[in-house]
Amino acid sequence: MYWQDPAVHALLAAFQHIRSYEDMRRFLADLLSEGEIGLLAKRFQAADMLNEGIPYARIARETGLSSATIAKVARKLSEGEGGLLLALMRVAPLPPHRGNKSNRA
Repeated sequence: MYWQDPAVHALLAAFQHIRSYEDMRRFLADLLSEGEIGLLAKRFQAADMLNEGIPYARIARETGLSSATIAKVARKLSEGEGGLLLALMRVAPLPPHRGNKSNRA
């Protein structure tokens, strides 16, 4: 699996050691294309909208993502490793994910 790749370990270590918003912005600007950054941002936006219970059609309209991509993001929210939901919770206080009545704070 790709998580065992030494290059992936180095990338994760690089992310882990970035300490400021500006340093992260500069790192991503150098590492990724504008299109790649935009796509990641749209996927994160879709995850936030899904977490708020917003319908796929509205998410597609507002982000420009395909319904297939939105479905992939939805699967990661419900069946993934929890990292995406954790990031959403850390960025801003969000309502509980549909079907999850626990207090995630």
